[in-house]
Amino acid sequence: MQTTRHACSDKESEARVGKDYAGYSFWLATSGDDLTPRPPLDGSIEVDVAILGAGFSGLWTAYYLLQRQPSLRVALIEAEIAGFGASGRNGGWCSASFPYPLAKLARRNGREGALALVRAMRDTVDEVGRVARAEGLEIDYIKSGTLLLARGDHQLPALQAAFRSAQELGIADDYEWLDARQAAERIRVTNVRAAYFNPHCATIHPGKLVRGLARVVERMGATIYEQTPVTAFEPRQAGVPGSQPRLITTRGDVRAEVVVLCGEAYLSRLPGLRRQLIPVYTQIAITEPLSEAQWAEIGWAGRETVASMRLGVDYLQRTADGRIAFGERGSPYRFGSRISDDDDVYEPARAALERMTLEWFPMLRGVRFTHHWGGPIGMPRDRMPTIDYNRPTGIATARGYTGLGVGTTNLAGRILAALICDDDSPLRRLPIVGHRSPNWEPEPLRWIGTRYVQRTLRKRDEEMERTGVAPRRRSLAERLWQRS
Repeated sequence: MQTTRHACSDKESEARVGKDYAGYSFWLATSGDDLTPRPPLDGSIEVDVAILGAGFSGLWTAYYLLQRQPSLRVALIEAEIAGFGASGRNGGWCSASFPYPLAKLARRNGREGALALVRAMRDTVDEVGRVARAEGLEIDYIKSGTLLLARGDHQLPALQAAFRSAQELGIADDYEWLDARQAAERIRVTNVRAAYFNPHCATIHPGKLVRGLARVVERMGATIYEQTPVTAFEPRQAGVPGSQPRLITTRGDVRAEVVVLCGEAYLSRLPGLRRQLIPVYTQIAITEPLSEAQWAEIGWAGRETVASMRLGVDYLQRTADGRIAFGERGSPYRFGSRISDDDDVYEPARAALERMTLEWFPMLRGVRFTHHWGGPIGMPRDRMPTIDYNRPTGIATARGYTGLGVGTTNLAGRILAALICDDDSPLRRLPIVGHRSPNWEPEPLRWIGTRYVQRTLRKRDEEMERTGVAPRRRSLAERLWQRS
């Protein structure tokens, strides 16, 4: 490996050590790991595989590459620390759910293609647990399934339609429809009219997984350079002898045979990808550990992940240490796809999360919330993730999980490893491989449209909750959301 050195000033070293990464989420704060940043890149280097991002996508890709070819020189280039982004701030759902509607996928790619993706995603939930056990990672994994609730009559049509769609596709044989009484036997939430149970989801502690996985890939031989922002990337130049793709960073270039782009929402900062993804914020509040008496009132002994059919999205888990984590959408979209720490906690969302927790569980009146956090997820224009490797240019990528990345990133890592190593894996034939989403609109159209949809969906939820009636027709915002 050839290296050119650059001096690291005392001021830079102090900034590297001094940032409070534990303050970015409950998961990072309780990961049990030392969050002191690893050394940054110190000059230009050359490796076999250079990966942008030390989150789930990048780490899983490194893991499966090094399993196949242990001699590979693999470098992960991270702007902050491993797990800083969505991998360390999500809701802890390792789900087989996919962000692109499966019925729509079946129409576009054929029924068999959609079913192959369903099977691959279900296998992924088990694969994450298998790797955690094999590598000795204590990630609080429990395959508990998901309860989808209709809270109020206005949510019943959407729940029934979702269940019907799964039946029509032939994937609901092990789903269970629950009436209000049966749902209350699982979890006592106010105003529940019905629910259905999907067994293909696990609850995890994502901070323990992402930080543990970083240590594992280092043991396997990878090097992680932290606090090294990537400012651009370049593909291999056709017809130029010796040309290699490279990552351009503030601390030197990383040349490689293969460059893998795994920065999710942060990829929107890179030239060439600015309109492929937009950052959409989500936010979570978590309670103090509840007492045995409080859990006796709530139930929830199975620790299922839980959500309702709100347009604005909500997602809950019961943590291993007896807390409730409650998430929903966070800060509104910022002009120019801006990403800022200032937007991580949005006060209206913070207040709404605490209010909704008590609306769902009125027996928790007076409960203390110990942590609030948020962050951006990456959303492509069509909500279809992309996993791709262009061998002539040397550029690979995995991106666009739209908030369902804990499981999908593992599948993406296995696909990228198979593509890069040219293994004849059936995963290479899944419909997400080689997909490219259309670009988002240029500004100011992107800001106008995204803010309109966000604002209208929230108002639509408020209207339905106030009246208890689902509108007969979808709003323009709902149609735009379904089309995106």
